[in-house]
Amino acid sequence: MKKYILIIALLVPISAYSQHLLQRKTTQPIPADSLDLQYYSKKNGWGAAAQIFTLNMSIWAFDRYIMKEDFAYIGFNSMSDNLKKGFYWDNDQIGTNMFLHPYHGSLYYNSARSRGYNYWESGLFALGGSAMWELFLENEPPSTNDIIATPIGGMALGEVLYRASDLVYDDRKRGGERFRREFFGFLISPTRGLTRIINGDAWKKRSTSGRQFGIPEISAEISAGVRVLELQDEILDKGVGFTTTVSVEYGDRYEDESTKPFDYFTIQANLNIQKSQPVLGQINIIGRLWASQLVDSSKDYLGIGIYQHFDYYDSDTISKKSNEIPYKLAAPAAVGVGLIHKSKRFADWDFNSYVHLNGIILGASLSDHYRVSNRNYNLGSGFGWKTGINISYKDKIGVSWLYEGYRLFTWKGYAEGTDLENVDYEHLNAQGDNSNATFNLTTFRVDLKLRDKIHLTGTATGYRRSTHYKYYNNVYSITAEGRLMLTYKF
Repeated sequence: MKKYILIIALLVPISAYSQHLLQRKTTQPIPADSLDLQYYSKKNGWGAAAQIFTLNMSIWAFDRYIMKEDFAYIGFNSMSDNLKKGFYWDNDQIGTNMFLHPYHGSLYYNSARSRGYNYWESGLFALGGSAMWELFLENEPPSTNDIIATPIGGMALGEVLYRASDLVYDDRKRGGERFRREFFGFLISPTRGLTRIINGDAWKKRSTSGRQFGIPEISAEISAGVRVLELQDEILDKGVGFTTTVSVEYGDRYEDESTKPFDYFTIQANLNIQKSQPVLGQINIIGRLWASQLVDSSKDYLGIGIYQHFDYYDSDTISKKSNEIPYKLAAPAAVGVGLIHKSKRFADWDFNSYVHLNGIILGASLSDHYRVSNRNYNLGSGFGWKTGINISYKDKIGVSWLYEGYRLFTWKGYAEGTDLENVDYEHLNAQGDNSNATFNLTTFRVDLKLRDKIHLTGTATGYRRSTHYKYYNNVYSITAEGRLMLTYKF
């Protein structure tokens, strides 16, 4: 599925992963005002549905009358055909299917979220908006992967962006400061900003801030420096560029009394300026849906929870020397159980760890053979795991270790002997090669304090890709990455 969406500067660097070390809490928690909760909790389903309908029709009109895209020439015949043929696996590039579509789903999601609906209810609106587009606004078969990634990935991105915008708005302000807050809130969550304009809340002065989540605990950091990427193939290939990493931890990871989805989440975004490499190299979101305490003694804390995950890793050929792509991996729709531990045994040392095991409803991994239209990856489902350890001494030095793994199974492949160069790709309806893929990454990180709030950060990451094919030889590859950065901890 092809959509032309005007995305504001890569979502205004939205933040980042963090069960990181050497955290600085940027705020003191303040609960939400009951007046704000009452004022903004009024549900308006017709308003949300109308906004989603208008959003879809506006994008379709842009594609049809401005861009004159073939897929946008629709009619009753195309709509009828879509309903009769059912859903197909599409062949858009990984950035479109695994990031832009979830972002588009976040626009649907926040159309409802900003009109009083909760996390789960807003997800149903995102599903409805996605179904409307897939079934009626393209003359191509509706996409199986899009109807999964758009609403589920949109729920994760949408809730993160909704809560981020909530920190910006303040209904007590007037004049230039009020305009700036409304402007940046709109950039972070466009459909929430639009709802505020439609309802008049963008300029209405109230006695309270309007924040629906108060002020939670937040730790944030931004890093910038040099990135070296090295593919260890038959020919050693390496490249050097500039990198920026933004990380945010929202809420208290050890709070288990609150059960609202995403009262605690972490998010990490890596943006790169490096020849031939994608600007958006990585996004990881871990959002807590439910939590419970197992142990809370004078020596240890151990908690269990259910978490939603959104993971995205992208790279491209480093140079023409090897002409090989190191890795591509995405899992926009995943959920699982997680354990977190914190040791209270030491006064000056902080020791914490975590482990997650996830079921992946929809994922994507690099293919060595499937090259159809814009797609060079296999779709599939499977499971994943994450584990990490963080150790720090006061705020002077910290060390962390992270290990992630993903196992994806492509269960609907194409028939053996299919000529992929001449196939009718719009009706191929395959997840990719018959295969199963494993993608692992291990990261070792050190933070050294240079002065107040400023640290020297070094990371070393190894990516290992292993793909087992039914009709081809198995493929293994290893990629190494190093980063040397200055980190500012807010």
